[in-house]
Amino acid sequence: MDAASDKLTRELRAVLAAAEELLGATAEEGSERLEEVRARTEEALRAARSSLEGAGRELEEQVRRNPLAALGIAAALGVVVGVLLARK
Repeated sequence: MDAASDKLTRELRAVLAAAEELLGATAEEGSERLEEVRARTEEALRAARSSLEGAGRELEEQVRRNPLAALGIAAALGVVVGVLLARK
């Protein structure tokens, strides 16, 4: 699962970088460059979307194999969020 999360992180960083480049390219007048950046951004979004779908399926499998562990993790996260919200 760690390798999958690393891959997902890399792909999300690629999406962010492509989106930033797209924003920078729109400020310029070069429409050819804009189309190139737009195509790369769309490809990065497709890759990230498919990776997220794969990660979702993997997470669902993990939860089905270890329901008590998943319940414990969810409860612990709920307690942590509750404590953080109560402090404000």
